Amino acid sequence: MENLNQRIATLTLLRKELHKNPEVSGKEVHTAKRIISFLENYPPDEIIPEIGTTGILAIYNGKTVGKTVLFRSELDALPIEEINTFEHRSLINGVSHKCGHDGHMAILCGLAVELHHERPETGTVILLFQPAEEDGSGAQKVFNDPKFIYKPDFAFALHNIPGYKKNQIVVKNDTFSCAVNSLIIKLKGITSHAGEPEKGINPALALAKITTQFNQLIQADIAAANYCLITPIYSKMGKKAYGVSAGSAEIHFTVRSDSNSQMKMIENTLQKAAKSIAEEFQLKCKIAWTQSFKANENNPEAVNHIRNAAKINNFELLEKETPFTWGEDFGLLTQQFPGAMFGLGSGINTPALHNPDYDFPDDIIATGVTTFLQISKQIMDAH
Repeated sequence: MENLNQRIATLTLLRKELHKNPEVSGKEVHTAKRIISFLENYPPDEIIPEIGTTGILAIYNGKTVGKTVLFRSELDALPIEEINTFEHRSLINGVSHKCGHDGHMAILCGLAVELHHERPETGTVILLFQPAEEDGSGAQKVFNDPKFIYKPDFAFALHNIPGYKKNQIVVKNDTFSCAVNSLIIKLKGITSHAGEPEKGINPALALAKITTQFNQLIQADIAAANYCLITPIYSKMGKKAYGVSAGSAEIHFTVRSDSNSQMKMIENTLQKAAKSIAEEFQLKCKIAWTQSFKANENNPEAVNHIRNAAKINNFELLEKETPFTWGEDFGLLTQQFPGAMFGLGSGINTPALHNPDYDFPDDIIATGVTTFLQISKQIMDAH
């Protein structure tokens, strides 16, 4: 049997291989094949491929029946050009692992190795390698897949967190990461001659009013009640035809809230405001939402399992007071099952997530594996 150092070396090589061969959301075909070929060396009782399109479930059964625990990592990379020059840099132009999902996969594969060598005492451990986290569609696709027949007693995930000490475990009860939704507003007026704008309906003032009115709804202090961040992302109006007064426009916003219930209220408020302003300026208005992420609302009992796992292994524990403002689609799973996401510090000076020079630090893999394994033991051995 490999010793711990050999196992970590194997996982590090896997992580670097995954880093060199990234695939964007929904296209993780080769990534999934590589994960399956790794798992076949540490055979689970069952491998279920192509769940939610390219996802994988690996099932490790205990010696007797008991609780079911799910651990999840992501498969996808980002459409970002890597600027690093190290040997394991991305080989794919314009695509790279800038959120550390390569490291998250390595950690979950490390848990597979441990479970293969020592099956749980009781119950079932499910490892979910989930597609398409970055565009917010993957968790929903997995949950809606008829092959996903499981109802875990608990579900867990981690995310590496730059700006925090390496190997620090970051926990929070209730909302861990924010609800995020993106709004597309399309306005339709009537073109006219630029010298006779009064003979058409130009959407410029409506665009300005929508932006200004949305801006007044912002409450950007994450530590205060009713956190609401509304960020303009993209807009376009008319064409570069200087004799034509514009007759159409489009504007996109991303909206963030620290709770799923608050997000619903914000969405209704924004839709009503956009439609009302469009009406005021005699414009037709179409509204669509895209890339929706539910807030990760952590279950207190699940968070206690993370705290205990950190304490037993003498890992430094940080109790975070406010949610992270980014979205993570594991929030859909914490809506369906008791569960929690926690942070794994990836270094004070590590480049930020989604920066072009980011790289997952391999020296935190062991902490992730150990924490997941300890959580599973605590739940499976609890009678």
